[in-house]
Amino acid sequence: MLRDKVILVTGGAGLIGQEFIRGVIENNGIAIIADNDENLGLRFQNKISSEFNTNNIDFVKLDITSSKSIMDAISYAENKYTKIDALVNNAYPRNENYGRHFFDVTYEDFSENLSSNLGGYFLTSQKFSQFFNKQGYGNIINISSVYGVIAPRFSIYKNTNMTTPVEYAVIKAGLIHLTKYMATYFKGMNIRVNSLSPGGVRDSQPGSFIQNYKDHCLNKGLLDKSDLKGTLVYLLSDLSTNLNGQNIVVDDGFVL
Repeated sequence: MLRDKVILVTGGAGLIGQEFIRGVIENNGIAIIADNDENLGLRFQNKISSEFNTNNIDFVKLDITSSKSIMDAISYAENKYTKIDALVNNAYPRNENYGRHFFDVTYEDFSENLSSNLGGYFLTSQKFSQFFNKQGYGNIINISSVYGVIAPRFSIYKNTNMTTPVEYAVIKAGLIHLTKYMATYFKGMNIRVNSLSPGGVRDSQPGSFIQNYKDHCLNKGLLDKSDLKGTLVYLLSDLSTNLNGQNIVVDDGFVL
């Protein structure tokens, strides 16, 4: 489905990013791991190269808050592959105080996290869309969340130390509207923009949370990280050519 498509995934060495990279490779695409953690990124590149016996896996160091870093990554990919078919905005930069409860969040931390994350998605999209416009086509997929669609269900965190950070909800909601903004702004440029909003992904959460979460779903509850690959591959493929400005929710019915 993705044969010979060159796809750059920001945060490609992270929990979900690694599965996105796998999805691209499994469908015969060329995957570029774009991550700020060079050691982790290169280790994952070597692992995938060996696992799939392929050279269609690459790494580029990328800081989504730096124009120079983004332009360097674009130049690297263009020079090596002569094209870039798609950008997957998946990175999630945050500062050391990220994750605090609402009353404990400072204005400075709130602003910094929105700037680095939502601002980083804007900056990366801006630079890549300029390249796509010059190239004549492009595809951008923003990774949002169910909490960009609905308000957090705080009851599922009962008897845990977990919460949904206010920055997370604002960032993810902003990404969905940024997606719509860009899709309409790029009218006539042959650049399409969509977002993918996952539900919760299993990642060593406490049992009480897992059960509380499942009570709001229809069947499975928390997703496995691999459950998102199919939708991403569809958005990257020519099967979704006429899908533009949309937000696709993958959550086992959590938002219903």
